[in-house]
Amino acid sequence: MSPAQTRQLSRLELTALVVGSMIGSGMFALPAAFALRTGGQGAMIAWAIAGSGMLMLALVFQSLSRLKPELDSGIYAYARAGFGPYAGFLSAVGYWLGCCLADVACLILIKATLGHFFPAFGDGTTVLAIASASLLLWGFHFLILRGIKEAALINTVATVAKLVPLGVFVFFLLLHFQPDVFIANLAGGSDGAPEPLWQQVRGTLLVTVFVFVGIEGASVYSRHARRREDVGIATVAGFLGVLSLLVMVTLLSYGILPRAELAALRTPSVAGVMEAMVGRWGVLFISVGLLVSVLGNYLSWSLLAAEVLHSAASHDAMPGQLAGENARGVPSAALWLTNGVIQLFLLVSWFAEYAFTLALMMTSAMTLVPYLLVGAYQLKLSLGGEGASMRWVAALATLYAAAMLLAGGTRYLLLSSLLYVPGSLMYWAWQRGRGVRLQRGERFTLALLTVMALIGLAALASGHLRL
Repeated sequence: MSPAQTRQLSRLELTALVVGSMIGSGMFALPAAFALRTGGQGAMIAWAIAGSGMLMLALVFQSLSRLKPELDSGIYAYARAGFGPYAGFLSAVGYWLGCCLADVACLILIKATLGHFFPAFGDGTTVLAIASASLLLWGFHFLILRGIKEAALINTVATVAKLVPLGVFVFFLLLHFQPDVFIANLAGGSDGAPEPLWQQVRGTLLVTVFVFVGIEGASVYSRHARRREDVGIATVAGFLGVLSLLVMVTLLSYGILPRAELAALRTPSVAGVMEAMVGRWGVLFISVGLLVSVLGNYLSWSLLAAEVLHSAASHDAMPGQLAGENARGVPSAALWLTNGVIQLFLLVSWFAEYAFTLALMMTSAMTLVPYLLVGAYQLKLSLGGEGASMRWVAALATLYAAAMLLAGGTRYLLLSSLLYVPGSLMYWAWQRGRGVRLQRGERFTLALLTVMALIGLAALASGHLRL
């Protein structure tokens, strides 16, 4: 298929990829997730920090789409161009695995939501839940095989559909907002022994990481863009729209119920707030919206996962077999491997104590590494004279990604290394077979990841680290 045929996505569809990737399960859990950790004051500070940091990253994606139009696979291509083949490989693998884990989280949440009405689905990890999630997984697989354009169109429709219940929710928040309740909820911390404000904000920042993942959607899929300049516009527009929605859903909820009651709401907590405003029908309304949202989110992640793997293979960063396409131009080889890994993760979720939470946090940990490398690449270019006006923006984006990665703690760093090392060993063997030797810095990185993975395995075996 020629480039002219594959560059089919409009600005609206690119924006929908960004919005569709970002709006998922996290949006519907925000009221309780924030109230559990902080009050309105801490929430405002957290969104100011997180929003500013991610805005810097969105601007970096926009800048790179102009400075380096030839790098049309986003996440992977920027890391490789800036820091070499192994860094590009790690970025591609990390982002790809993050997409796979995000899809696992979506599948688990869908079944957990159905578990409210059909107990056999339980928390989303029962035998019936895993079996039905597997059927859904392969159903979407064959849908995507029908064509990227068709799948992107469905994603656009799903994105619009899931914005409707959230828009209705915000409308009722504005209608029922009580200033006196909001003022009473400004403070946070535990009763009797309030936590310092910064501790509250730090805990809340970890919540924001997952809801922002997906900002790179248009950049990853830029080779299919009808016009290259639409990629940057779609990234920033999609981010600003979703950020506005995130802030309204979080802050306005503080004006509906006391903080203690907000914190005690079950997932999805948006349904509990809706019930407090309009009655029992609000729970069903939000539950349906959640299912539509997560299904659309799942499709977005499936598209992104296959695309980044295919792009890396097409640019000789992975075995060439993964670049295979079917007659409709779909990266079929990458899609088969992606869904095979998702199926494996689904089976592993049987053994996880809190499978949904683990999948969310691991998604964040895996995708923050590619974000860090993208910011660092823009910083490198700026310091070298290309896009010099972006120097401080790039520095802030890089600092933000590094800080969020460290804030996740050692648990997720060790678990991430367990996923990076098998791929890295495959990369080493593949390069060795081609007569290519790893550079000194690459060997050091591989050795460090291997040590971390061994520590992680030992911690799992001893019970100090649990899934």
